[in-house]
Amino acid sequence: MSVTQQQVLERLAKVASPHGAALTDAKVLSDIAVNDGKVFFSINVDAAEARAWESVRSEAEKAVRAIPGVTTAMVALTAERKAGAASPAAPHRHGTQGVPHVSTHRPPQQPASASPMSKQAEIPGISAVIAVASGKGGVGKSTTALNLALGLRDLGLRVGLLDADIYGPSVPRLTGLRDKPQLNAGRKMIPLQRFGLAIMSIGFLVEEETAMIWRGPMVMSAITQMLRDVAWGTLDILVVDMPPGTGDAQLTLAQNVPLKGAVIISTPQDLSLIDARRGLAMFKKVNVPVLGIVENMSYFQCPQCGTRSDIFGHGGARHEAERLGVPFLGEIPLHMSIRATSDSGTPLVESEPDGPHAAIYRAIGARVREQLHDAIAAA
Repeated sequence: MSVTQQQVLERLAKVASPHGAALTDAKVLSDIAVNDGKVFFSINVDAAEARAWESVRSEAEKAVRAIPGVTTAMVALTAERKAGAASPAAPHRHGTQGVPHVSTHRPPQQPASASPMSKQAEIPGISAVIAVASGKGGVGKSTTALNLALGLRDLGLRVGLLDADIYGPSVPRLTGLRDKPQLNAGRKMIPLQRFGLAIMSIGFLVEEETAMIWRGPMVMSAITQMLRDVAWGTLDILVVDMPPGTGDAQLTLAQNVPLKGAVIISTPQDLSLIDARRGLAMFKKVNVPVLGIVENMSYFQCPQCGTRSDIFGHGGARHEAERLGVPFLGEIPLHMSIRATSDSGTPLVESEPDGPHAAIYRAIGARVREQLHDAIAAA
């Protein structure tokens, strides 16, 4: 039976807001996405009223799940403080073409004087969470994150990969995965499995061409839920592929879980290094250890003649690491096989495990593992 948006709206009209109005009249609903029995939408309210709306979110989710033909109802509650508001203001409509997924009960708001880091909590079953980040896009961060995860796997570790790049999720394409995650009996999403990794991405829940037009609170909600509403199982390391930059996603991750470290990806050129410095400074500011810097696209070696060309310069990331006093993890060349295996969904460490480039990723993984030894051994 095909579920329609109108059916969803009819059910939501029977759910009352904290002010007594029907949910559909409260001007707080995002666009409602209905796809193959899966229903996604968010409820966006003022932060001062967020606690009162949690029960409404739960009732809305329950009402939609009761519709014949609905297999999954995923509702997020997002909240933001309105600029200049001295008292709770009426909620406003928040439209989006992409929608986050399952929301869990939100803890009470921290007092204004509390540190944002006071909300950190370990993820049960995961020994260490690390971020792979870059100050800008286009430096090969996602490709590096996936191959690093595979390199750690080859070192005998149990590894998961979370694609937290909300605006441009790459992991579905890099892994060749197109399936939708299922829910377990506890209503948590079950990560997809491939190459011996537990993998989750917002890209598994929306179509590849969907424009993710999300504001800060929705980004924060989605990342929190992908961390906490996924049945990760027992992992030594969860590698988180972060979106580029130093915004809401990075801060949300740092404030939600005690990160054991961050790996910064940069190319050798000055423009990339400037942005890498910003990323490194941000993680230091929130007391996240920087595990090191990787120089990606470090050089190009012609496959025909063997001539080496430093297209983006060379050694800039190593020099930056030395200047800032952080480890330099390694150089990854600009090579056709890395690009081709990424595009085909068969990452290089998996498809060419005995090649020289796979050895580079494993060596970087070994340096990361060494720094995480105490966290993994203590688990």
